[in-house]
Amino acid sequence: MSKAPPPEDTSEPAAAREYRPSDRFWPYLDVPENPTDEELALVDPDLREILLGEGGERPFSLTLVFPPCAGDDGARAVELAGQAAEHRVTGQGEATRHRARFLPSQARLLRSLFELVGPLEGTEVLIDDRPVPYARELWLPLFWFLIRE
Repeated sequence: MSKAPPPEDTSEPAAAREYRPSDRFWPYLDVPENPTDEELALVDPDLREILLGEGGERPFSLTLVFPPCAGDDGARAVELAGQAAEHRVTGQGEATRHRARFLPSQARLLRSLFELVGPLEGTEVLIDDRPVPYARELWLPLFWFLIRE
């Protein structure tokens, strides 16, 4: 094997190659270095634990994720979801989803909301913000045992 000499650099001098894009074309100019509280709230709990070292501090909760529904039931569902410990709306158009997180002390409110949105296709029940097998069939009725009449 013979070693060939490296090719000569025939490119332009470094000063001529320097290119700086205009600030108006840089879409991330004003992004803060640290995430905001709203952005951190949207982070998956497992990812939050890995990145920030947070874990175990959140109380047990049950979350309903449901699509918007029409009519008076839809307005009532949004009203009930707004009373949850945490409520946020994600997506746009047909991908819109309401996410309402309930603590054990809000079991009655959760049942009222589930009676409205439970039959809707696309309604999900999450335990501690995670999908769990039998959440709708087992965990939800167990949560309702916390209702004191």
